[in-house]
Amino acid sequence: MHIKIKNISGNSGIVIGIDASRNRSGGAIAYLIGILSEFEPQKFCIREVHVWSYKKLLDLIPNKPWLIKHNSNKVDRSLPMQLLWQATKLAHEVTLVGCDILYTTDASTFCRFRPMVVFSQDMLSYEPNVMRTLGWGKARLRVLSILYLQNMAFRRADGVIFLTQHTGKLIQESCGILPRVAFIPHGVGSDFRTINPIHPWPRKGERVIQCLYVSPIWEFKNQWVVVRGIKMLRNRGYNINLTLVGSGSGKALRKLKRQISFSDPRNEFIKLKGNIPHGEIPKYLANADLFVFASSCENMPITLLEAMAVGLPIASSDRGPMPEILKNGGIYFNPDDYKSIAKSIEKIITEPSLRLSIMKRAKNLANYYLWSRCAQDTWTYIMETYFYVNNMGGKK
Repeated sequence: MHIKIKNISGNSGIVIGIDASRNRSGGAIAYLIGILSEFEPQKFCIREVHVWSYKKLLDLIPNKPWLIKHNSNKVDRSLPMQLLWQATKLAHEVTLVGCDILYTTDASTFCRFRPMVVFSQDMLSYEPNVMRTLGWGKARLRVLSILYLQNMAFRRADGVIFLTQHTGKLIQESCGILPRVAFIPHGVGSDFRTINPIHPWPRKGERVIQCLYVSPIWEFKNQWVVVRGIKMLRNRGYNINLTLVGSGSGKALRKLKRQISFSDPRNEFIKLKGNIPHGEIPKYLANADLFVFASSCENMPITLLEAMAVGLPIASSDRGPMPEILKNGGIYFNPDDYKSIAKSIEKIITEPSLRLSIMKRAKNLANYYLWSRCAQDTWTYIMETYFYVNNMGGKK
């Protein structure tokens, strides 16, 4: 991206607003912290950045002399109250403090401030495979409502940021071709790049091979299919365990527990850890021999990036943006087919040269996903959009 920035000095400069009121997931929180921590406003002639969010997230954001935090009590309340505040109050508050442009870090927005850049973080509404698992109840109605709201926001925005080419293509098939888009992936924390696996790869029969899958337990994450694949490998004589890290509930969790009770009734080789603090994930990665990622729907698979940064051998789903991100740094499988999963993991176990090759490639690929790069490209695009709208007649 290239941008001509005006010569701004003294007390002048651009004022940016950020609506982070809907940043609730771990990835969304890490994203906001990442782009603010790696940001140098003077490089962009930005005087102030104002962030609107709930108190818990505002407390996590680093304090900077140029950063002003705003908390409305509506943002800490129920979702309907959050959306009502967004629709009726936010634009006024943004105008009142003199913001020149608003960056909305969740596309589910009712705010009509202009100019505005919208960031796409939620893919569930756009994946046909996910929609089929929802049936025709409240969950489907909620997802369809989100799709309508996000499409409306994308069309209204002056610029849209997508995390991957896959995401941008799929969403624009729904909302229509958008005139101004950018593709800017997340970064991955530097603490993952310094992790070295605790154990060398086990020689045959030396110890158990530790397989790790880190992801929330949802149906399209396919943890139960992975369990079947690991059971097949054990039936073939491979001494392998599976650790599942991530919380879940409802149908997906029941399905997983049923499969575990059938495949591992004595709880010998499947460990279900539930939710853990993000700061503990490096410990699990350091203890793993290989990483499996079986999701069939992703916007930007953060835990896959983290495993790449560590340099673990990876068996990955061939769906969504995974091939775009992992490229030739892993072995791919059909996430709906436990035999395909078992075959991919078996290749990692039995082919040492292949295993070493994909480990090296994945780690090298992860070097692209830096928070510094993400922040630089994000702020550049926001400023580029501001000058486009104001100096080139781009305002709709």
